[in-house]
Amino acid sequence: MKIKHFILATSTVVAALFFTGAYWSLDRVIDGIVRANANRISEAATRITFSAMYQLMSSGWSRKQADAFLRGMAGAGEGSGMTVQIYRGPSVVELYGEIDQPPLDEELRAVFDSGEALRRDDAAYARHVYPLLAEERCLGCHTNVRPGAVLGTIAVQQDYAGLVADARRELLLAFALLVPLAALLAGAAVWWVGRRIEGAVGQLQEDFDQIATVSDLKALAVAERNLGFVELNRIDDALRGLLDKLRGIAVDKEILTFEIGLLEKFVITSDVVRDWRDYVGRLLVEINGVLPAHTLFSIFKIDDELFDLEVFWFGPASAETKAQMEHYIRQELTDLSGFADPGSCNIHHHVANPDGVRIELTEAEVALRVKSFFVDKPKIGGIVGIGVHAGVLDDETRYLVVESVLSTLLNVVGSVKAIYKYTRDLEYYATRDPLTDLFNQRVFWELSAYEIGRAQRHGYSFGLLLIDLDNFKLINDNYGHTVGDTYLQRFARQVQGALRDGDILARYGGDEFVAVLPEACQEAVVGIAERVRRAIEGLELITPDGTRLHATASIGVAVYPDHADSAKDLLMFADNMMYRAKAAGKDQVAIPSQEDVVDIFRDISQKSVMVLEAIENRRVRPYFQPILDVETRRIVAYEVLSRIDLDGQIIRADEFVEIAEKIGVIHRIDMLVLEQALATIAASDHAGEVFVNLSPRALVFSEFARDLRRIVAASGVPPHNIVFEITERDTVKNLGLLERFLNDLKADGFKLAIDDFGSGFSSFHYLRRFPIDYLKIEGDFIANMLNNSKDKTFVTSIRSLAREMGITVVAEFVESAEVLAELEALEVHRAQGYYIGRPGPGLLPADWAPAG
Repeated sequence: MKIKHFILATSTVVAALFFTGAYWSLDRVIDGIVRANANRISEAATRITFSAMYQLMSSGWSRKQADAFLRGMAGAGEGSGMTVQIYRGPSVVELYGEIDQPPLDEELRAVFDSGEALRRDDAAYARHVYPLLAEERCLGCHTNVRPGAVLGTIAVQQDYAGLVADARRELLLAFALLVPLAALLAGAAVWWVGRRIEGAVGQLQEDFDQIATVSDLKALAVAERNLGFVELNRIDDALRGLLDKLRGIAVDKEILTFEIGLLEKFVITSDVVRDWRDYVGRLLVEINGVLPAHTLFSIFKIDDELFDLEVFWFGPASAETKAQMEHYIRQELTDLSGFADPGSCNIHHHVANPDGVRIELTEAEVALRVKSFFVDKPKIGGIVGIGVHAGVLDDETRYLVVESVLSTLLNVVGSVKAIYKYTRDLEYYATRDPLTDLFNQRVFWELSAYEIGRAQRHGYSFGLLLIDLDNFKLINDNYGHTVGDTYLQRFARQVQGALRDGDILARYGGDEFVAVLPEACQEAVVGIAERVRRAIEGLELITPDGTRLHATASIGVAVYPDHADSAKDLLMFADNMMYRAKAAGKDQVAIPSQEDVVDIFRDISQKSVMVLEAIENRRVRPYFQPILDVETRRIVAYEVLSRIDLDGQIIRADEFVEIAEKIGVIHRIDMLVLEQALATIAASDHAGEVFVNLSPRALVFSEFARDLRRIVAASGVPPHNIVFEITERDTVKNLGLLERFLNDLKADGFKLAIDDFGSGFSSFHYLRRFPIDYLKIEGDFIANMLNNSKDKTFVTSIRSLAREMGITVVAEFVESAEVLAELEALEVHRAQGYYIGRPGPGLLPADWAPAG
């Protein structure tokens, strides 16, 4: 509804109410006035009649005069609505006879009886009845009464219904003339007011019609003016104040949609990690959909003096423009505290839209339009800063949006680069030994199995060397791990140089190395082994104090299919031959004879019998190795290890587990160890967790899960205190079966850990598929991380990965206070190793002290 229509309607209602009220009020006033006047007139007529009648009676009037007087009074009010009637009382009739008069009614009789005047107002008339009372002077004629007697009455009746009707007609006529005039004046006033309001509103509308975008809002200038009404001027002032506020807070829907859409794309996926540079290029294209942005750049710190600068151009840029951008970024970095000398910088330019318009910028344009973020201490992925070269940055809102996008992008790009780097490192070290860069144990088993299949198909033999350094522990103990690591690295290069092209060398663990020699008979294998031994003899390492260290090694030889037909048996055979070489004085190649084959497999059979007897006689024992909470320095968990008690001699797990797996009794050993371990835990005051190794091969036994639950239920140890460790060292052919089994354990309240994480690439498949609670980092990385930056990087990567996934990290092989201190600095949660405590048959106090 328009204001003028509202004013008109309101005025009409008000006028109607006013005139109605005025008419009603005037009608009441007129009615009252008419009635009051009628009463006064009738009363006055009564008194005049009484006085006139008294005067006539005093003069001695005749009957004829009396009759004439009465008729005259009766006709006096004719035409005026008033009637005057005189009535004779009984005493007068008695002396003078009756006259022609109307019959008496109740009111008249009441007045005759009471001698008091009567007044009655009706809706149509007013009636006054006055008694004629005898006085002393009347007794001369009226001899039959006493003073005060009622001689007669005078009744005066004034009809005013007609008077009221006439007055109302006059009033209606007056209103009929007044209402149109009032309506005309009101309409004119409404039109005048409406025109002024519409004019004022029109001025405001013209101003606000100019606004189509937030930019128009900010460019709009509304001058102060007089709109003709105080109220409208106040509204105008309020609107101008609101306009000023909106300029500060208004945001284009377009740019908000852009920001939301861009932030929705900040989702890190495997594709983003793999092609992160393409991802950043696509983001630059998205940014250009809202504001012109020529460049998006990011800079990463590789080490103390090396940086990676990635510059993404929306279109092809000239060499001068690239150089100016590089100079600007270097200058910005130099101005930061902590990066006073950025050193060398690897610069990589990328073009998001190769077919786009060529970019030519001056040095001033580069410096003026760059919005950048730099951090003093790179934390995520080594990212130091990120920036965008964009136009329209003088718009405060767009500036804030770009700032928001960049701050988020700083974390996203940093995370993507970090994950990219971590993934690349993890993938590399999943197959490589980080110290020597040789293949690791996992790859050795895979390549061994592959070589057996190839040899079977093509009908040839191949060799296997197991190389074990002599007296390597003395080097570590006397010269430290740094020298020991350098020694192993030089040793690996020396052995690799002595092998043939195509031979495969892997670090099996510690100071043990294995070499697969494809397409080689025993004679050729022995020749290569001797060449390797001589190469090792030629190794010399000078320590920092000038000591010259020389190396020797014992080498065991095995040939497929002469000595074994499976990878594990082949390695077991070579391992036995290597121990024979050590027993013969070290620095030798143990060449197997036919008798050796018989003896070794007889030894394997004896070990199998030993394992079976230990199971039958329940001589399998649990040993407990403590796990320390790094922050609180308290023992919070134990790992249960298997041992066999052979007449007081304790046999370690590495001496019988492979045999137990081969003869299919590993699940029975697991059950025996678990049952005794839980009984020990239940009888102690240990309220923490217990880690139990779980062989994936045990899952093929249908009764395994049933026995597992039965033993746990009988022990009284709550399931949430039991952590089952799985390792990917052994190939699991049916991952689906393992996944179902582990999910069932998780549903029952048990916890899960991956043991030796990083020893093979399957660890990542386990991590992705299974509900893991703990990661136990491969001990080799922990042992060497103080002296090898690659190992430390690997540990840091695993810790970062676990933190992102909410998984607790346990570091193995913690053998010194320095390693423990570094783990604390890296925020690794738990530690396990000989420095924390060696495996033993009993539990330790919760308050930890370093192992002696």
